[in-house]
Amino acid sequence: MLFWTGSAFGLLIAYLLGSTPTGYLAGKLLRGIDIREHGSKSTGATNVLRTLGKLPALFVLLVDVLKGTAAIVFARWYYPWLFTQPSFAPPTEVDIPNLVSWSVCLSGLAVLLGHGRSIWLKFTGGKSAATGLGVLLAISLPVGLGVAAVWGVVLAMFRIVSLSSILAAVTAIVLIFSFEHPMPYRLLMVAGGLYVIVRHRANIQRLLAGAEPRLGQTVRDQS
Repeated sequence: MLFWTGSAFGLLIAYLLGSTPTGYLAGKLLRGIDIREHGSKSTGATNVLRTLGKLPALFVLLVDVLKGTAAIVFARWYYPWLFTQPSFAPPTEVDIPNLVSWSVCLSGLAVLLGHGRSIWLKFTGGKSAATGLGVLLAISLPVGLGVAAVWGVVLAMFRIVSLSSILAAVTAIVLIFSFEHPMPYRLLMVAGGLYVIVRHRANIQRLLAGAEPRLGQTVRDQS
């Protein structure tokens, strides 16, 4: 029982890190508004940019990336420590390094879920692209940098953040299989990338309709 309790506690920490509502807090502190009632209704950096401006958006972006990185860094420390404690040790037949990899994988998913479904915002939130990048950078720096490069190039070419995020998620899924990583990490990238894409489903519909706004374009509040 203590083994499962300790393992769940690690996932809870990751979820709560992701749940920190950076964009929402920026809206409340800077303008006294609920950013979920403006623009795309998202709490992510793109909606912050359109609603609050460049500096708040940059701050939100950096913090959201750090949330993902912090969750993985914590999990990589916490689970090896936990599983060596006599009271929390897993069954003797369990491969501990493999168990740690799976636990880190689940922590990555938990932080993404927390960002997109924050407990503090009645399970609303952002689309997890920035937090996903933070997870990537902590899991695999080469993959994270490659994904960041794709995001930046696509954004520079088309000035559509959602398109950049979707293609970056696809790139993450492709690149993770180009390097040697434990299978749980690869599955994390596949699941996380698909999660980010699904969170952008409304954007995909607008992209197909040619109605997705570009950076700097005035946006009406979206339902």
